[in-house]
Amino acid sequence: MAEAKDLKTWNKEDLLEKDRTYMWHHISQYNPNPLIVTEGKGSWITDVEGNRYFDGMAGIWCTNIGYGRPELAEAAYEQLKTLAFFPLTQSHIPAIELSEKISDWLGDEYRIFFSNSGSEANEVAFKIARQYHHHRGQSNRYKIISRYRAYHGNSLGSLAATGQSIRKMDYEPLAPGFLHVQPPYCYRCSFGKTYGRCNLECAQVFAEAINWEGEETIAEVIMEPAITGGGVIVPPPEYLPKVREICDKHGVLLHIDEVICGFGRSGRKFGHQNFGIKPDIVTMAKGITSGYLPLSATAVRAQIAATFMGTAPNQHFRHVNTFGGNPVSCKLALKNMEIMEEEKLVERSEQLGLELRQKLSALEDHPRVGDIRSFGFIAGIELVEDRETKEPAAPDKVVKVINECKKRGLIIGKNGDTIPGFNNILTLSPPFSTTSEDIDFIVGVLKEALATIE
Repeated sequence: MAEAKDLKTWNKEDLLEKDRTYMWHHISQYNPNPLIVTEGKGSWITDVEGNRYFDGMAGIWCTNIGYGRPELAEAAYEQLKTLAFFPLTQSHIPAIELSEKISDWLGDEYRIFFSNSGSEANEVAFKIARQYHHHRGQSNRYKIISRYRAYHGNSLGSLAATGQSIRKMDYEPLAPGFLHVQPPYCYRCSFGKTYGRCNLECAQVFAEAINWEGEETIAEVIMEPAITGGGVIVPPPEYLPKVREICDKHGVLLHIDEVICGFGRSGRKFGHQNFGIKPDIVTMAKGITSGYLPLSATAVRAQIAATFMGTAPNQHFRHVNTFGGNPVSCKLALKNMEIMEEEKLVERSEQLGLELRQKLSALEDHPRVGDIRSFGFIAGIELVEDRETKEPAAPDKVVKVINECKKRGLIIGKNGDTIPGFNNILTLSPPFSTTSEDIDFIVGVLKEALATIE
């Protein structure tokens, strides 16, 4: 076995050559010179050459409490020494305790099914929704309504729920039974209306789709509280309550995808709590462990889960996940949530989000900034060619801003690989360890980067 080598002694070119030879990067065009990160502390990361960057995307919307928390490493280590693995065909203490904690954070009685990723959590939810209706003698209810611009995962079912055409290219046909409606996109309203002078047509489309398809065929509606990766599209405050009302009227389950918005990201424990609704199904991942270990969960209201608990043949949920709910991941997630409570990081996220949005207002007069939107500690900056016509900014301009930010030590994101011609939104989702000085740095760098495309 080769002797372990300290990363600090590696030559960058040696690493890049190995990367080019052996690695296949996630959702990225070929890049022969990727950033090679060796360390993270708080909201900052360090590359192999010692350069520091502010991570304005918290990894991939996930390192909510920040990098380098030794308490999480210690929690995982202690659990590894005691019980590193056991399948949840039976049970173990970390999963029991975490299930209770999640239900408490949701503010109601839910049953929790553990997986590893957001995609898997959503797949579980789709199967549960369909089987639930079978239990109630409504086996025709199999269709699932989602929204254009939404992202719900990369498996064939969760990708079918996704409303981003570029993500689906070359992979279709996907799982059948998924429908899409227009998003609540006030900046580019599909109905030609202005908020305050509309009838919430963006919510009414669910009732229309249910009626046109036949309510007896609809199993569930899936949505994020705010569309995140699809461009930070934030609904009006009345939107989710109206969708909840429509689902109740037609006997349709409401499934809220909290993979990004959950665990404090929205300024509440879960994003839907900003709107005062209670979902039937809630899926979550990413911030559940702040990205330190893989874990996801599908939370199902107790009265729905109860229909699976009998002894009739095939009544149980016939789904298994080898690593889902690993005791080490569960123990770490518990510690992550404990830190959030002790340090009041959910409340901190809300305040940081308000501060970020207020300081981003300094960019509103830039001729290429069409709209700035925020939801908790998430922000989206929509770039345009012309503010009057709202023509989306050309891809080269968007990429230039991102690259100019990186040159200055700031990592930001964009709504990449979504809708042809509309990948024009810069995204921010920093860790909750961010300071006021960090926010000043973000805004200052963005000003300089935007100046390069004037």
